[in-house]
Amino acid sequence: MDFLVQLAAGFMRLFNLGGEQFVGWVTGIIPTILMLLVLMNSIIALAGDKAVARLASVCTGNPVLRYMVLPFVSAFMLGNPMALSMGKFMPEFYKPCFYASVTYHCHTNNGIFPHINASELFIWLGIANGIAMLGLDMTPLAVRYLLVGLAANFISGWATELTTRFVEKQQGVRLSREIHLVKE
Repeated sequence: MDFLVQLAAGFMRLFNLGGEQFVGWVTGIIPTILMLLVLMNSIIALAGDKAVARLASVCTGNPVLRYMVLPFVSAFMLGNPMALSMGKFMPEFYKPCFYASVTYHCHTNNGIFPHINASELFIWLGIANGIAMLGLDMTPLAVRYLLVGLAANFISGWATELTTRFVEKQQGVRLSREIHLVKE
């Protein structure tokens, strides 16, 4: 009988912990994301749909802008996970490619810009702690991490683009490469 009581108590404890986590989100990350959404939508409203469409078109037309510059700026300005929302401005074909690149930017830029992904900072700090214990400066490591990340993130976006092309051909579909944001 005692076993059943402990089992029931453990089961309820699981839901209590889930509730605590949910409250943490409601008072932590959800308001932050909401405010970032408000900011991003305000900037879009002020700049206008046509200006946003032009910017997206310029970024879409160049692989370096598409997989290196725009994802880096998105990660730097919006942080994780809001940086992913910039993909809504990409044509359908490039959305998975942008996602692949920007997701990695939220990790590899963390050494120099810890605000991008504060919840994952412990990984960077674990590596940097070893450098600090050797009495070395962490800045060169952070710069190397960023530079290697820029190259790797670009390759990730481009590799996903090649995969998307393959799947398009295999499935006999063609995703839109046009931007459809402008409201007439």
